[in-house]
Amino acid sequence: MSHRVARAAVFSAGSWGTAVAKILADAGTSVIMHARRGEIADAINTTHRNPGYFPDIDLPALVTATTDPATALNGADFLVLSIPAQSLRANLAAWAPHIADNTVIVSLMKGIELGSHLRASQIITEVAGVSQDRVAVLSGPNLAREIMDGQPAAATVACADEATAHRFQKACHTGYFRPYTSTDVTGCELGGAVKNVIALAVGIASGMGLGDNATAMLITRGLAETTRLAVAMGAHPATLAGLAGLGDLVATCSSPLSRNRTFGTHLGQGLSVEEATAATRQTTEGVKSAEAILALARAHDVEMPITEVISALLHEKVTLDEAAAALMQRPTKPER
Repeated sequence: MSHRVARAAVFSAGSWGTAVAKILADAGTSVIMHARRGEIADAINTTHRNPGYFPDIDLPALVTATTDPATALNGADFLVLSIPAQSLRANLAAWAPHIADNTVIVSLMKGIELGSHLRASQIITEVAGVSQDRVAVLSGPNLAREIMDGQPAAATVACADEATAHRFQKACHTGYFRPYTSTDVTGCELGGAVKNVIALAVGIASGMGLGDNATAMLITRGLAETTRLAVAMGAHPATLAGLAGLGDLVATCSSPLSRNRTFGTHLGQGLSVEEATAATRQTTEGVKSAEAILALARAHDVEMPITEVISALLHEKVTLDEAAAALMQRPTKPER
């Protein structure tokens, strides 16, 4: 590649998309964001702020916005996708005709598609008709608000092609954001998806007034069941002990900035799924993905008791008290 400035198209202008746009621009990458609403795009272009999510933080001058997908994708080295996992297929089908043959597609999504039980990278290769070497995943303990404030963070860039992972690593490496590379796309995606379900469980425990011992138990056993599923699907166990596994799990389960933990807290305090959805306001991937993750576990004959209980609770098959009892009354066994 020449020494020209790399270009990234970020779809769309939500909280995490905005944070990654800032990272890319701070790393010297030219960024054009695709916003669904004209007033958001206009505000980003005229005030250099995203009034929908971070009205108090200036975006770098290298960040601009548009509502036109073709304009955003014109000349893009990277297409960075940050949309709800359940809407990826339909949206990408509409955007695919505008994606150039050499554009690398980077997924920020941490969910599993209902029905197909596919990970985001699998949907991207299928819908966009691209090879695995052109699809990367960015995953790690990355709370958008902290990154917008310039606080230090790290993540994993995973791609089947190591050179592609290095390209995106270079495009998003800043003084406060340290990206590592990996070729374990499966492990990174499953770590990011399952941790949302475990964070729901931790939030529920918190909302019920349970203590730090319960939180530690859920995080630890949650990591164990995440690793079991990932390894059964071909991932390397070390990936789940890294940033995209344990790191992301700890941040999402521990921080009040985590929307999945917050959603779970609402449930633990007695709100219904509908009431918790209204109170949380943003997409909570764990709520949608729990059923699909459980289906993957059954297909691979993997035991995932926390995911099973959370899925049942979300579908109102068990009460809060029954959910807590189900986890504590399981048969004793060796720790593995």
